Amino acid sequence: MTTCSIASNCLPVKDAEPLAVLAVRAACALEKSIQHLVCASDENLGHLERQAAQDVQELLRQSIERGAQAKADATPPLCPVCGHKLSRLSQGHARTFETRFGSITVKRTRGYCKRCHKWRVPADAALGLEETAGYSPAVQDMAALLVSKMPVEDASAVLEHLTGVKVPRATLDREARRQGERARALRKQLDQQAATVNPQLELTLEPYQMIIQLDAWNIRERDSWGQTHALRRAGQEPQRWHWVYIGTCFRLDHRGQTAGGRPVITERGFVATREGVDALREQLHAEALRRGLGQAASVLVIADGAVWIWRLADDRWPQAHQRLDFYHAVQHLAAVGRALLGEDKAKLKAWLKPLVRQLKNESSVKVIGQLEELLAQMPQGPAAQAVAKELDYFQEHKNRMDYRTGRRAGEPIGSGPIEATSRQGQCRFKRPGQFWSQAGDEALMCLETFWRNGRWHLLFPHTAFNPARN
Repeated sequence: MTTCSIASNCLPVKDAEPLAVLAVRAACALEKSIQHLVCASDENLGHLERQAAQDVQELLRQSIERGAQAKADATPPLCPVCGHKLSRLSQGHARTFETRFGSITVKRTRGYCKRCHKWRVPADAALGLEETAGYSPAVQDMAALLVSKMPVEDASAVLEHLTGVKVPRATLDREARRQGERARALRKQLDQQAATVNPQLELTLEPYQMIIQLDAWNIRERDSWGQTHALRRAGQEPQRWHWVYIGTCFRLDHRGQTAGGRPVITERGFVATREGVDALREQLHAEALRRGLGQAASVLVIADGAVWIWRLADDRWPQAHQRLDFYHAVQHLAAVGRALLGEDKAKLKAWLKPLVRQLKNESSVKVIGQLEELLAQMPQGPAAQAVAKELDYFQEHKNRMDYRTGRRAGEPIGSGPIEATSRQGQCRFKRPGQFWSQAGDEALMCLETFWRNGRWHLLFPHTAFNPARN
């Protein structure tokens, strides 16, 4: 495709040239690109889109640079941390950084804060550039989002392909980690606010139920790296896999169906942490409060049979009703069937079907009673031990298996939402050849939850800006 850029087809661009003149030059270049597209039989609209972006890039770059300089000049010499007036001012400190439209340079004023005992550059804070590695807030935003969604190598290539911004892999990794640390600090602040602020005293049209679901999955970390042989010689097995704890919460009246009958949840909150069960308890409780826990008429906790989940629920939401995930209960019934019938799938299905129907539509007490009768008739041996183990499981959770009552009330009986959330997280963090550090995976999980919870604009305020409304 014939290049038709401002610099090659028009007069040389001067820094002091008015933006109106640059706009005319860009318009001329765009007209030539349109004419070229009409005549080029081997090009489509995509070619014009890429060429048009190139034609206006210098206009946009200079607009951004001049706007940034004007903002820097108008920023008062006050400490951006404490607000104290700066002393020992010096001007003309140039800083060059990358934006989504190219490299720009801004001259700023520097001063000393006697209260903080530090040198400050107020313009950097005003422009959202404080403590950055030379990238604008928009590039920081793109780096954090892409790395939270895909491996760094792919993120670097995708970023350059979509925007033309080239960020080396190592730099992109550091920038995403830095933004993740910012997100962790902000998450802690928001969770503390949610725990201390009283629930809103607004009236609700109808009482609603809050649904809370929890789970956990493993992540592989690069701890004790290079020490495997030494640890094993000392009789210690290296621990590479560690638990990630996740949770989700939503109001029951936010659950519905698409036109095709597929179940959907219109609004829900997400939590994921590598910092342990205690961190999950506090983060999930704060998220539930933000989603309306304080005004909920009732609370329902749904999960599998892990002991830590029910201990957490008893501690954090003692008044909540608890329900064992129906499909986990069916898996344990199937384990009884395999102990009795082996791996004969036809016999297992025939034996299992009436019990599953009874568990779902009638009462868990009847199912437990049948298992007790079955165990009493079995001779001692491995099969009887397997059945006894599963019977203990059902007896432990019998008060959490009121599936008939739940279905009649329109409540979920399964933990599908948290299972799906767990799978999505594993698809990102358990790709082949990937190892993590606890600080690194926690930072990216925090970025992901900010994105999924609709709070990305709290990290990057410019993403909440809508030019069409201004």
